[in-house]
Amino acid sequence: MPRKKSEITEGQIAENSVSGEHEAVAVTELAAEPGAGEEAEVAGSETESVPVPSSDDIGAESDDPEYGALLQELGQSGEARGVDDEPLTLDPPPELPSDYASGALPAEDTEKAPDTGTDRSGEHPVQERATEPAALRRGRVLTIEAGAEVQTDEEREAIIWHEIQNAHWTRRILTGTLDGVERTESGLTVAVVNYKGFRVAIPVKEMMLIMGRMPTGPEYQELMSRMRGILTARLGSEIDFVVKGHENKTHSVVASRRDAMLRKRQTFYLDKNERGEPMIYEGRVVQARVMAVAEKIVRVEVFGVECPIVARALSRAWVGNAADDFYVGQRILVRVNKISGDTPEELTISADVRSVSSSAPSDDLKKCVRQGRYAGRVTDVRGGVVFIRLNNGVNAIAHSCYDRRAPGKGDDVSFSVTRLDEEQGVAVGLITRIIKQNL
Repeated sequence: MPRKKSEITEGQIAENSVSGEHEAVAVTELAAEPGAGEEAEVAGSETESVPVPSSDDIGAESDDPEYGALLQELGQSGEARGVDDEPLTLDPPPELPSDYASGALPAEDTEKAPDTGTDRSGEHPVQERATEPAALRRGRVLTIEAGAEVQTDEEREAIIWHEIQNAHWTRRILTGTLDGVERTESGLTVAVVNYKGFRVAIPVKEMMLIMGRMPTGPEYQELMSRMRGILTARLGSEIDFVVKGHENKTHSVVASRRDAMLRKRQTFYLDKNERGEPMIYEGRVVQARVMAVAEKIVRVEVFGVECPIVARALSRAWVGNAADDFYVGQRILVRVNKISGDTPEELTISADVRSVSSSAPSDDLKKCVRQGRYAGRVTDVRGGVVFIRLNNGVNAIAHSCYDRRAPGKGDDVSFSVTRLDEEQGVAVGLITRIIKQNL
């Protein structure tokens, strides 16, 4: 059930709406937190062991005011960070002894009393080398298998967060799962994507569901209500996104799906290889993601382009309910039949699943003979014609029924074959009786 629309002020409506000049959201590079003088001081320091990213890469808030406002509302305003905070750089790896790189356990004599000998410099560094491997070993997790390594939850979380940081700085496309739809206190609708345990907030206008100009006023609220319903039907689907902002203290992320889809469209449909061909062309079989499933239609995403596939293009067999064979988050093979559009924004395609199947309708008809009786299930009833999917996989059509009850969708029936239509690939006959009604 969709949530009741809450009353909001005109100021909130104006804040959440997009003017005609902002049809395509332009996301700029993120600004660095430290000041110019501090950045120069850090860059010129000789004691820094790891190179510091440029000022365009460092920062917890976006130059785009919309992303910055969303970060602040999620409890991660970059302005709350002090000037003395460390820049968002990856920590350098700890210095390990030369004999520790092989992964073997340190020798037992390293934990014994230190030798009294001196090295070439006349000092006594032997004790340091003897005690350092022991300290590192005490910090490691003792595993059942020798030489194996395991990660704690804190280490795994730190690695994933560093991956998100690098993806932000390099504009790399990440893939997560659509786990929720939320409405912020200011009335902004966001899609919540789960990326390896981290929440990624994507504004609804960046989900590539709306093409063209955003409405204002009551029409905007009605559109957002529809968008929440569409996103709810897509829960569990795979989402590509580009990170647009992150904050280290609360580990919150804002992103854009639009940028990821437009980039994939350019790469797979418009860019050409050395032979002058794009990676995806008409007639090619590709893998697609199922984004939403209805009774007679399935919506898929094919490398950045979404398209619907109707029931007759899903399978050679009659399809009663597409949800019986497809589900959100599934990956299927489709054939791209038509590609139109010269720009990423205008690109559209049409695809089908039926042509990927190797079996032909004439092969299925060999499973039936004239005057034979077979059990099947009614998939649909239209205009007095009953469409039946026989249990042996053959499509059948019945124009009459000998049972006193009227056949309905989902009923199990007994079907008698009177004619085999090889041109259409269906068996024609009549329903002798209804085995079980689907009430």
